[in-house]
Order: sequence, then C-alpha cells, then structure tokens
Amino acid sequence: MSQENVELARRVVDAVNRPDLGALLALMDPDVEAGSLLVAVEGGYHGHDGIRRWWGNLLGAFPDYTIEVLELRAVDDWTLANVNIHGHGAGSHMPVELTVWLAAQWQRTKCVTWRAFDRRDEALEAVGLRE
Repeated sequence: MSQENVELARRVVDAVNRPDLGALLALMDPDVEAGSLLVAVEGGYHGHDGIRRWWGNLLGAFPDYTIEVLELRAVDDWTLANVNIHGHGAGSHMPVELTVWLAAQWQRTKCVTWRAFDRRDEALEAVGLRE
C-alpha cells in the first residue's frame, strides 16, 4: 500500500500542474481536511467545497502555479513530500519560488488529510517521525 500512496501523491501533483480540478477532486475524500501554509490566515479547508475554494484562491493569486517534487516517500498511511512551488503573481507577475513539505494521509485510495509545512521537523512530526 505504501507504494500505491506514493503513486496517488504523484497523481495529485500531476493534477495540480495540468491544472485539472476534476482529477484532483477524484483523489480527495469527500470529507478531506486540508491546510495550506496560510492556514493561520485562511483557516483550513473541508471537503470538496473546501478544495474548490483553495484551488480558486491559489490559481487566482498564481495562475501558473506548479509543483516540482524533490523527494517523496511513504510513511505508513501517509506520504511526505519535499517540493518546490513555482508561480508568478496574477497582478504583479512577480516570480514566487518556495520549498515546502507536504504531508498527506491516505485511506482507500483517497486523501483524507493534507497539510503544508514550511519546516521539515513539523512535517515529520505530522506523519509520526522525528529528526
């Protein structure tokens, strides 16, 4: 199952990079709980409606947003990815590049929990690991 979860996580990245909201939603549990790096500002996102809201906010701000996977591994029913995100501001066209950690929990081939972290130690803790 661990390798299957890694492949599912790769499909999420592919859906975001295309961009294909339908393909992304097909990988999300109807009750998915998600949190971007801006969770303190935006709050979390719940369910498919929450993912649609996140998607609209994201692509509204960065229409050419893409994810480059640097590292991706399975940890029990979680995947942990270190990624570079790239894009340009919608109004300013200023380039944005940021390295983040993504933790996703999988059940029955669907993502049930997804969180973004700016620090490796926080991401490791989220999946039950320590440095």
